[in-house]
Amino acid sequence: MSVLTPASEVILRHHEHLRAHHLLFAGDLQDDLATEIEAASVRVHTNQYHHWQSLIRKLGDHAWYGLVADSAFIQDCDTLIYYWPKSKQEARFQLRNLFSILPVNTNIFIVGENRSGVRSVDKLMEDVMTFRKIDTARRCSLFYGQLKDQVQFDQNNWWNSYQVGDATINTLPGVFSQDDLDVGSRLLLSTFDAPISGKLLDIACGAGVLATVLGKKNPDLSLTLSDVSAAAITSSKATLKANKLKGNVVASNVYSAIEEKFDWIISNPPFHDGLKTTLVAAEDMIRMAPSYLKSGGQLRIVANAFLPYPDLLDKAFGGHEVIAQTGKFKVYRATKK
Repeated sequence: MSVLTPASEVILRHHEHLRAHHLLFAGDLQDDLATEIEAASVRVHTNQYHHWQSLIRKLGDHAWYGLVADSAFIQDCDTLIYYWPKSKQEARFQLRNLFSILPVNTNIFIVGENRSGVRSVDKLMEDVMTFRKIDTARRCSLFYGQLKDQVQFDQNNWWNSYQVGDATINTLPGVFSQDDLDVGSRLLLSTFDAPISGKLLDIACGAGVLATVLGKKNPDLSLTLSDVSAAAITSSKATLKANKLKGNVVASNVYSAIEEKFDWIISNPPFHDGLKTTLVAAEDMIRMAPSYLKSGGQLRIVANAFLPYPDLLDKAFGGHEVIAQTGKFKVYRATKK
């Protein structure tokens, strides 16, 4: 069996009780347990495109990618194994969605690292069902409950919005900068003090704030936005629509679904996947950027100053500039020659 996260190791301690059941995995999956565990059947719902890409290699159409679960896809499942994400609101959104379509009497297992906030599940879901803690190990907790009644769920009730200048930003739970524009993105936007044109790609677009603000200021700019998160994809589409902007919004693991070349690639790249710190996506974005830029095209990103991006930029582009910085963030510019 492949290397498992501590949360999955806790699940395996209860494998004998799961072996005869029809399992649905959901939430913040970070390993391949769902593809390796022995059970009557296994299905996975994920809202992370890069996880889905990995899962379908072994599970095929038993892996589902999307913002919300599909009732036909999960109707035969009798046991949910849910991995708690770092956002409590995202957990509530996903669980209420699942509890609205899972069959009554479904077994519910919720597992997560203690630092994720999983121990608050009782309070957060007390209006739906009662959970009891059944295991603690590897700095993780496992809770169990049984679904007695389906709940009401309406995606439209979960939207949040805020303004960035004259731009309206629409967001769903779990999307970066859900409640307000973050400091790093604000710094990056401040460097675009002159009009720009051509084709722009916003990688790890979140709610689409970067592309939207620049698109409103530069009407001739052609916009493409990408992210791995289904919540981000849905939010970005809603943000563009609210601002009467046209753009192509795609689920993509960095450049996996990108086929064009651009004049601009911009990003406030993540360095976490769930609770895990990882630079893989940002490193791939920088390393492969010249292949997706036109001659004279520019990569412009903002990042925490301590992250090791300067050497990567120099290796990919032959040089870079720092065009804005604070005590915490730097904005890097690199141009394809």
